Amino acid sequence: MPVYSDKVMEHFTNPRNVGEIEDADGIGEEGNPVCGDMMTFYIKVKDDRLEDVKFKTFGCGAAIAVSSMVSEMAKGKTLEEALKITPQLVADQLEGLPKNKFHCSNLGAQALHKAIQDYLSKHKKGGNDHGK
Repeated sequence: MPVYSDKVMEHFTNPRNVGEIEDADGIGEEGNPVCGDMMTFYIKVKDDRLEDVKFKTFGCGAAIAVSSMVSEMAKGKTLEEALKITPQLVADQLEGLPKNKFHCSNLGAQALHKAIQDYLSKHKKGGNDHGK
């Protein structure tokens, strides 16, 4: 059985920002068919900042901890800052992940990035939208 850091266990037993945003500005889904983990991130954007970030994760403890950490890291950040959240940053914030669970940090970062791309594809057509 993998050994998890206290930070991973804490986010697994007490995950932050679980749920769905009904009228989300962007939704990103990422999964790993091999391990069966599925993550969906929902974002609410205001003035190019992630005003709210929620997630639904079906998966192992590491996947839930990663989703929780990614949501915390992203909340309140600008879209540009949030796109800089990498799997390694997530793993570092969680004080490490077992090697066989590192792919979970990829899923979390990718699901968040997909939600931001979803938002951008809907709201940034043809340049800047100062009128919004």
